[in-house]
Amino acid sequence: MAEVEKRATILVVDDEHGVRQSFYVVLKDEFNVLLAESGTEAIDIFSKNSVDLILLDILLPDIDGIELLERLKELDPNTEIIMVTAVKEIQTAVKAIKLGAYEYIAKPFIVDDVITLIHRVLEKHNLVKEVTYLRNALERYQPFEKMVGKDKKMRKIFELISKISESDGTVLIQGESGTGKELVARAIHRRSSRKDHPFVVISCAAIPSTLMESEIFGHNKGAFTGAVNTTMGKLEIAHKGTVFLDDIDSLDINMQGKLLRVIQEKEFERLGSTKVIKIDVKFIAASNKDLGELISKAEFRQDLFYRLNVFPVKLPPLRERRDDIPLLLNRLLELHSKGGSAPAKSFSQDAIQILMKYDWPGNIRELENLVERLSTLCKEPVIHLKDIPIFTITKTEIKDMPLKEAVKTFEKQYVGAILESVDWNRTKASEILGIHRNTLLAKINELDRKI
Repeated sequence: MAEVEKRATILVVDDEHGVRQSFYVVLKDEFNVLLAESGTEAIDIFSKNSVDLILLDILLPDIDGIELLERLKELDPNTEIIMVTAVKEIQTAVKAIKLGAYEYIAKPFIVDDVITLIHRVLEKHNLVKEVTYLRNALERYQPFEKMVGKDKKMRKIFELISKISESDGTVLIQGESGTGKELVARAIHRRSSRKDHPFVVISCAAIPSTLMESEIFGHNKGAFTGAVNTTMGKLEIAHKGTVFLDDIDSLDINMQGKLLRVIQEKEFERLGSTKVIKIDVKFIAASNKDLGELISKAEFRQDLFYRLNVFPVKLPPLRERRDDIPLLLNRLLELHSKGGSAPAKSFSQDAIQILMKYDWPGNIRELENLVERLSTLCKEPVIHLKDIPIFTITKTEIKDMPLKEAVKTFEKQYVGAILESVDWNRTKASEILGIHRNTLLAKINELDRKI
């Protein structure tokens, strides 16, 4: 039998003073015992204290025991309740079990039997709490709609996505390139009531401005040279679903005005047609630029910004959530190992530490590209520090330097990073670097590194 927590709290509810005192004497050495002589008092005590188990008399002067059971279970469904009853009330006790009571004991009771039952109930109660905790912990670190993150900023993003998904209001996602704006848009769509309808991406930066209007609104046959067929636009295809306008800052001012009208009126006409097409669409837009600055330069319409910015989402760059890098590394390795013949790889702790120190200007996209390259090229099951192209990590610091100075700077950063990764253990560092310990000491002196 697993050991029961020594100071669990038990509430005894019985209108007979002798019964209450008997329970108190039996239980006080092992548990915290609270006493109530009526249903009203029991509810008051229960609402002010953390109670693990209730011993509840079926017959009370003010509230029927069955009714009190239901009210207590409404307040906290996880609280265990044992009914205390006379032999003639056993049928009522069985009914109580069907309503959520764990068990019943009949008066007069045998002390040892009561203690054994209490231990069993509390063991089950503790197990339920442990399972609940583990489940919550698992959910906390599991990917949220294919996104990974335990950082506080990302947890807030996940909560915001859940709330936004319940509304049809427009969403504006802003963040640096590679931070996962489309993933957020797809997560909002999948959690919305529109999830069974299309999610249509319009890549505003990838479509030439001369084709943008036709791409979005569609066109009738003969609307322009080369329009040999009538074609539906992206908006019409997305009816009842979601439109994701990626890089919306790339739209010219004229197109921004036309888009604003569609968002406001939920209607448009194909090119070459006067027929009004009504749509039911949720709009999500994204940009990696400062739209406020573009507005000040008259390059982005302020009224469109306000129309889009009903629900703003600001994604943090990877350098502001470094603790998520190990999670992302493992997740990306898993994804790249699927479908391949080679087993999933892992990163060594030294490699992870170095990757956590890099600023990742390309954010998650840059991290994913590196993982894909390493998982493909590295033959060993563990990816070590020596496998990572360190020059990639340091190139932003050594650009525009003469070659000799750049080499020295690179060597200084590389040796320093290795030493830091092993807590300045020179023996371990020399092994990783593949040089003699004395050579490392000479390097440290040469590069003015403190030890």
